This record gives sequence, C-alpha cells and structure tokens, in this order.
Amino acid sequence: MARLKRHRENHLLERIGWLRAAVLGANDGIVSTASLIVGVAASSAPASEILVVGAAGLVAGAMSMAAGEYVSVSSQADTERADLDKEARELREYPEAEHEELAQIYVARGLTVELARQVASQLMAHDNLAAHARDELGISEITTARPIQAALTSAASFAVGAALPLVMVLIAPAGALIPAVSVASLAFLSLLGAIGARTGGADALKGAARVGFWGAAAMALTAGIGAAFGTTV
Repeated sequence: MARLKRHRENHLLERIGWLRAAVLGANDGIVSTASLIVGVAASSAPASEILVVGAAGLVAGAMSMAAGEYVSVSSQADTERADLDKEARELREYPEAEHEELAQIYVARGLTVELARQVASQLMAHDNLAAHARDELGISEITTARPIQAALTSAASFAVGAALPLVMVLIAPAGALIPAVSVASLAFLSLLGAIGARTGGADALKGAARVGFWGAAAMALTAGIGAAFGTTV
C-alpha cells in the first residue's frame, strides 16, 4: 500500500486576522485621505496646504487605526482569556460534568453516545483545556486574537493606502487635482477590494464594487462641503 504523504493545507480562515486588519486599514487610508484632499482642494486651498493636510491625515489616521485595532482586539483577547480561565476552573472542579458536556457536543455532530464519550476521553487525556476551548468555546490557534499583529497591520496598511492619493497631489496638474485624485483613488479602492475579496475567497467584482461605491460617496460629500465653505469663508 502506498504511503500517505503528509501535506500542509492552507485554509482561507488562517488569513482572517491579518487580512481583515490589512484590508480595513488600506481601505480607510485611501478613503479618508482622498476625501480629505478632495474636500480641502474644493475650498480652493493651494497645493502646499493640501499636501500638509494630507500628510497630517496620514500620520493621524495610521496612529488612530493602530490604537483602535489594539484596543478592540485586546478586548477580544481579554474575553478569550477570561473564558479559558473559567473553563480551566470548571475542569478542575467538575471533570465528569465537563466530560459529558464535551461528549454531548460530539453527539450533536453525529457521533453515537458511546463513541462520543470515547473521543471526549481521549481528547481530554491529551489536552483537556484545548479540547474544550476548541469545541465548546470556539477558540483555536487560527482565530485567536492577536492585538499587536492587528495594530501593526492596520497602521502599516493605512499608511500605504493614504500615501496613494498623496502621490497624486504631487504629480497631478494644479487644475486637475480633484479629478486626478478622485479617479486614481477609486481605481486604487476597486483594485484593493478585488484583491481583498479574492484573497478571502469571495467574488472580486463584488468586492471592488462595494469599496468603490463608498469611496465615491465619501469624496463627493467632502467635495461638496469643501466647495460650500470655500465660497463662504
């Protein structure tokens, strides 16, 4: 009989932590910075001021994304730790009840009662807390919260996304700054949405359309506000 070869299976779920933070950060970087630039440009501000505003928005946004992601994911990690501590205490105090609880989970998934209890016994003998964390609480190595990773990924991706409309300010003619930034940013957003969707196993066209719509709406609103204030100040 041929020997079975061990192989590493790469699942899309393994990317969920950093992918969510990266896509959110880059998308927010493009939308917020491009909208800020378009809004200020619509008020007839000079290019030098627009560039300063955009650069300040990049730094502030990146730090805000990092702080927000760190706090949010840290709260998730705290909750996971609290649940694991509670489960570990229950395993010490009520081992038989916890064994039966785990067995009933496997029964609900289709195993017979006898087999489910055997599986529960073997898994708990190997690592009882890990077995309950995975099958009772839904906590695994793949989905566990990683605050530092999320914060750094969000900050870096925001900065990269925000840099794209800033580059357009530098290279676009003064009279065509608003359309140049708008068109380029929508193209970047659509590309990002398509890449994010494909990386996550979803439809690329749908992903591009989603981010493109909200990016266009944000830039249109800020342009209107900038134009209104530019004529009254």
